Amino acid sequence: MVPFFFASHWLLSVLFQSLFQHRYAAHRMYTMTPRAERTFHLVTALVQGSSYLDPRAYAILHREHHAHADTPRDPHSPAHQGNPLRMMLRTARRFGGLLAGRIQAEARFLGGYPEWPAVDRFFSSWRAHLGFVALYTLFYKRFATRRWHWALLPAHFVMGPIHGAIVNWCGHRYGYRNFTTRDQSRNTLPLDVVCMGELFQNNHHARPASPDFAARRFEVDPTWQVMRLLARLKLIRLAHASQSHPEARNQAQPALNSPSA
Repeated sequence: MVPFFFASHWLLSVLFQSLFQHRYAAHRMYTMTPRAERTFHLVTALVQGSSYLDPRAYAILHREHHAHADTPRDPHSPAHQGNPLRMMLRTARRFGGLLAGRIQAEARFLGGYPEWPAVDRFFSSWRAHLGFVALYTLFYKRFATRRWHWALLPAHFVMGPIHGAIVNWCGHRYGYRNFTTRDQSRNTLPLDVVCMGELFQNNHHARPASPDFAARRFEVDPTWQVMRLLARLKLIRLAHASQSHPEARNQAQPALNSPSA
């Protein structure tokens, strides 16, 4: 029961981070009705729990990342941080500043993201965070049957930052490049299997308006497959590539014909 719960929470958390915060809030790769947006917003908050990422702060931070990728102004780049922990602490400080209003972003990064003040305030509060921590702990107390199960529990508390550390560190250090870009983005297989397409970083930085992060025949983007299904069910409407946020654009050219480390 515990391993299944952990795997489910991991995959659902990274799926909604990719689907709602990344591809919708930051890039507007699809549209939906106000009611559907509220539903996605609430489900994302419930799934992410104690590591809920406010869509507004996430969108601004991600747009800054694209505009300044792997430069000193990038809010999370391994090129200018000694280890993943330092990188994510820097990210957390800027994210927290944007969330609390202590940091003002450039006007070009503002707008076009979903906002639901009541939900965002509650799920971003310490009261909500501690409530989810208690719920996860009670679940483990009831269903953990092996000592090693308890080693998984802390990951539930900070699952969002863990996903961010993996994607932003590995996706700019390890793997192969399909495109030549201004940054050091890479595609990291096989880790992408558990990151729902987010580790096709080179493909995404080269084609930030594309909702499908896969670019070659052997690459599969799970979140894109979910988006296709949602579009068929008429729950979302896929946007034209040109409607993506203008600050997410990058110049790219084909680079390698075959992947290399």
